[in-house]
Amino acid sequence: MLSETDSNTNFDELYEYLEQHRSCFLQEWTEKIKIDSHYIFKDNVKKNGFMMYELVQNTFFGKNNETQLKELAIKVAHERFEANSNIGDFVYNVNIGRSTLVKLILNSDLDKEKLKSAVSLVNQYFDQFCYQAVTTYTEIKNQEIQQNKHFISQSHKDKLAILGQMSSSFVHEFRNPLTSIIGFNKLLRSEYPNLRYLDIIELELDQLKFRITQFLHTSKMDIVGDSKKKIQLKSLLEDILNFLYPSLVDVDVNVTLTIKEDLHIEVYKDEFKQVFVNLMMNSIDALQQKEKPREIKITVEYTSEENVLIQISNNGPAIPLEVRETIFEPFFTTKDLGTGIGLYVCKNIIEKHHGTMTCSSNQDETIFEIQLPLHTPNV
Repeated sequence: MLSETDSNTNFDELYEYLEQHRSCFLQEWTEKIKIDSHYIFKDNVKKNGFMMYELVQNTFFGKNNETQLKELAIKVAHERFEANSNIGDFVYNVNIGRSTLVKLILNSDLDKEKLKSAVSLVNQYFDQFCYQAVTTYTEIKNQEIQQNKHFISQSHKDKLAILGQMSSSFVHEFRNPLTSIIGFNKLLRSEYPNLRYLDIIELELDQLKFRITQFLHTSKMDIVGDSKKKIQLKSLLEDILNFLYPSLVDVDVNVTLTIKEDLHIEVYKDEFKQVFVNLMMNSIDALQQKEKPREIKITVEYTSEENVLIQISNNGPAIPLEVRETIFEPFFTTKDLGTGIGLYVCKNIIEKHHGTMTCSSNQDETIFEIQLPLHTPNV
């Protein structure tokens, strides 16, 4: 709220003085301000400055111009937004106007007390004008950002919906023969336990089944493949390492697992297993680009009585910052044959369990960090 001029202070002579020196102010101000040659409202800059000068001048004639001041500030904010112009230039021009006007007033014949009151009032007007304009500009910008975020989110949802339709058709056509092959492979193992290559066939079939499950989780994230149960985390991780053993040997990766025997966590086992398999496979892929030694470290520790920290790190190449910023987005991939859904699915599963998942990377190591509560409500 702007303070009114003191009724006992007569500013009639200042009003007349500003009227006589209006052209001097405008000339000095326009010589100093910044106007981008591409600014579509550049012709309005001088008009807006003239209006501001008038509002301040009329205040010294006893007029309350607070409503007009607010309207002018909002008008300028919308012009800056529509032109996608730097708000910093506006603030700079406002302050040039303030200092030019104060300098002009100080050169008048007003006595010391009137000068003090006049300068104080000018500062109030310019502070209020700048605050209102910048606040309005910020609100409009924030609204635009939210709309863009909604558009991006909706685009992702549309893509996922299409992927869901594709996955449903794909899984329906592919899962039945896959189940039959897995079943016949098990029969062969029972009838011919010493037959070569059956272990390799079983491993490859499990990998194929895992990839299909990824698509299911991506297209329909509320699927729960099993009931939530309390599991020994070390046992689960050891099972995963056994499952991935051929890939680890093939790339010659040394894995170190650090975890307490008694660490148990309540999760949906199949989904949780998918997270670790995906992170491990990504680490193995990254290490193929590095000379030996190739190392993966899995560290699990309590951060409190109710929470656990899981870190999966590898000493492969650093992930660039611009990649890390979008690494969990759906359909983003740096692999030639990647789908861009693996890490997106992992992050969603972790968040579904009320946890968080982050990635950090430098020249020495890349770390995927998961923080989880030991017990989560049903999801």
